[in-house]
Amino acid sequence: MNSRSKQVWEAYRFPIILLMGIVIGSIIGLVMGEKATVLKPLGDVFINLMFTVVVPIVFLSISSAVANMSNMRRLGSILKNLLVVFIITGIIASIIMIFFVTAFPPAQGVNLTVDSDAEVSEISISDQIVKAITVTDFPELISRRNMLPLIFFSVFFGFCVTSLGEKGKKVADGLELLSQVIMKMVNYIMLYAPIGLGAYFATLVGEFGPELLQDYARAMAIYYPVTIAYFFVAHFVYGYYAGGMDAVRRFFKFAITPAVTSLATQSSIATLPVNLEAAKKMGVPKDIREIVLPMGATAHMDGSCLSAILKISFLFGLYGQEFAGVGTFATAILVSVMSGVVMSGVPGGGLIGEMLIVNLYGFPAEAFPIIATIGFLVDPPATMVNATGDSVAAMMVTRLVEGKDWLKKVRTNEAEGHFIE
Repeated sequence: MNSRSKQVWEAYRFPIILLMGIVIGSIIGLVMGEKATVLKPLGDVFINLMFTVVVPIVFLSISSAVANMSNMRRLGSILKNLLVVFIITGIIASIIMIFFVTAFPPAQGVNLTVDSDAEVSEISISDQIVKAITVTDFPELISRRNMLPLIFFSVFFGFCVTSLGEKGKKVADGLELLSQVIMKMVNYIMLYAPIGLGAYFATLVGEFGPELLQDYARAMAIYYPVTIAYFFVAHFVYGYYAGGMDAVRRFFKFAITPAVTSLATQSSIATLPVNLEAAKKMGVPKDIREIVLPMGATAHMDGSCLSAILKISFLFGLYGQEFAGVGTFATAILVSVMSGVVMSGVPGGGLIGEMLIVNLYGFPAEAFPIIATIGFLVDPPATMVNATGDSVAAMMVTRLVEGKDWLKKVRTNEAEGHFIE
């Protein structure tokens, strides 16, 4: 092995091993078909381990970041810019998908038989927002199904620690130490990732691959390429805005592991531990990444915005309605951003977002299982865009909070051997 190959291997060793595991798993799924589901328990072990550490990671990372923050103005700046970035990128994703579904209608030539017995309950947007940010009892906080309430609680807890002044310093230090312990657990869990994710991909390809070739083929033929293009093009632009070509290189170098993890797990929450480590290597400051990424895992869903537009357009075409006009597009963008930012924080938020689409546009109840199926089929690439988008969003928030030269400070520290914590 020459020196150049050795450098590449050292830099990308784990992502390469991870990709090899996924490729082997996919081949096994293609060869074995539905019999590949026998490997599902191996994948479930990995997914369950990641979900187990998510709640303590979210609480400890956010509360320790806020508790150790001496300047509360900085916290306000992070939260304000975080919201701006989340909404703007969601709108951009929605507009991009509107362009493609207008040029290539996803329901063209589709003839689906639907179940007329389907039922869709009425959706109260105000009730869903309350459910998204609060729970009725403390034990409900300790669940990955209530991430936004946990995030708000963690921010409030960290703020209260800070407000104690010097007396709260020991608590802040303890939270920081516990945060380091839980991230060490993640490092050990990731050693099993090539096996776990390989087994998960074998199951997915073996069990659900044929569905892509049936009634939803045209919708998938639009969504998958657009999602892949969005991953490379939009993230390139966002990264360049965040810190020039250096930021772009850092993003694509370290986004590989979160990307493949999110593809297999189909969960931004399960990808969060890996994402935090990736953002650290990208140079995102500790307090910013430990606030932006947990919140992004529940409320920054560019991939979901893309899929919401696809679902709306698909139903319009299926029921013979024209998906056109400024009013229609504006409503679709609003619904897609709500589905990606608000509804994603509610337990079963994906399904609730789909119910919202059916209710808002007055489609019959049997439309619900149609877009629920689309949601299932687009979930892997949508989650990849959601999860990796959190990392580049954290870089953009860093630029907005610390200025456009933030990466120069990171490079200076790295040159002096002082790597970012």
